[in-house]
Amino acid sequence: MVNTSTDSPDETELALLPVSELTARLSSSAPVPGGGSAAAIAGSMGAALVAMVANLTVGRAEYAEAEPLAQEIGREAMLLRDRLMELAQRDSEAYDAVVRARRLPKESDDERARRKAAMSEAFVQAATVPMETARTARQVLALAARIAPIGNRNAASDAGVAAQLASAAVRGAILNVRINLPYLPADAEIASSGPTELGRLDAETVATEREALAAVEARLG
Repeated sequence: MVNTSTDSPDETELALLPVSELTARLSSSAPVPGGGSAAAIAGSMGAALVAMVANLTVGRAEYAEAEPLAQEIGREAMLLRDRLMELAQRDSEAYDAVVRARRLPKESDDERARRKAAMSEAFVQAATVPMETARTARQVLALAARIAPIGNRNAASDAGVAAQLASAAVRGAILNVRINLPYLPADAEIASSGPTELGRLDAETVATEREALAAVEARLG
């Protein structure tokens, strides 16, 4: 996320905001929250829907054979839901650190050196957090692909929405890593390993989303 606005963000945690206020924050000119947080929130919503499909499957006689797996998927989805909301908050905090680093004085050589170091550290976090978001949302997508063929048929569309939200989260997070890569110090591990991992995550996302949606189509008849 690259944004040159200098407005200060509200300190209220994103997870505590009503949806209307969250979307109002996203539409403002403030630098945070931005696309990285939005991607993580989309992934969290996808995970919540996976858990919902699992919960609608457990305890139904016609899905008794699938119940143990549905329970496992549901538990995993809840953990990922919470993890992605944490990452949404961390993404905002990471980019806020970039904004604060840019505001540091740069009159003397010492000040310029401190500012450069602060900006390098901040940009590493600004790339690392969305990378974690992409990895985590990729796990959510895998769960959506697992629940789609075994879950309650009446919730097949919900499994499809979960898959597409998770897919969007991965791709959105990838964009937020990529936009920060040029600002990273050359010795940052993510600067060298990031492009390869992003390519792998993108390819896996394409394949898994296709698998999940094919299962949804089959359940819809």
